[in-house]
Amino acid sequence: MLPHDTITSGSNPQVREAARLRDADARRATGLTLIDGRRELSRAAAAGVVIEAVFVAVEAVGELTADGWLDRLAVAGTRIVSLSEKPFQRIAFGSRNEGCVGVVRFAGRPLEAFAPQHDAPVLLVEGVEKPGNLGAILRTADAAGLGGVIVCNGRTDPANPAAIRASLGTVFTVPLALATTLETIRWCQAHGRRVVAAMPTGKLLWHQARLAGPTAILLGSEADGIAPAWQAAGAAGALDFESVRLPMHGVADSLNVSATAAVLAYEALRQQEIGS
Repeated sequence: MLPHDTITSGSNPQVREAARLRDADARRATGLTLIDGRRELSRAAAAGVVIEAVFVAVEAVGELTADGWLDRLAVAGTRIVSLSEKPFQRIAFGSRNEGCVGVVRFAGRPLEAFAPQHDAPVLLVEGVEKPGNLGAILRTADAAGLGGVIVCNGRTDPANPAAIRASLGTVFTVPLALATTLETIRWCQAHGRRVVAAMPTGKLLWHQARLAGPTAILLGSEADGIAPAWQAAGAAGALDFESVRLPMHGVADSLNVSATAAVLAYEALRQQEIGS
């Protein structure tokens, strides 16, 4: 289905409203965000995310309509809009555009809606700042078959277009929740989750802790680490808590948080496969 009209002005109201969604305040106010790329849009649609509109670069219309993909979205109620180069560049993701950008209704969900597989490890990501790191962590959780991800006290949000892009659309399929640190501690208590925190001063090496099963693998921000409340809850006996470390043989004292997540996620997978 070819779009009926082509927008040529970057000041068009539809284009202006879409461009505003690069800003967190606009996303919070509307409950909408942007998705760059067909793969990510397809995964959103498969997960039942409402796709309000798809803006298609005029030079990509032929390629994107050839197999009926846009037709199927249109039948489901999505508005298809063609844009000339100038307005499309206003809403596209830098130089990485793939000829289509979607406006979707998507936001992080509260902890009450979190439903991970009971016997699969989950990742707890506290104080994450960079959307690219959050997206990479979600991609790792998907690849390693983890139960889900809880973002505690997040300084970015899963609806950030850069997080969606970095996750390759797995943000729509991995069980995900947003919560405060105290809410997450209470969730771990209520669900019998053993918490294993990655820390530079961790007592055990990463492979010595039991990571498979109903474990919550805790990762703090690279700047601040984990909140004191975690260790306090462990010391008080209110939480089954232990810490692990990854050896650092160079001048750096820590890995990128997404790299640490990958190491621990695949160690959990290794342990689970050995134990099965």
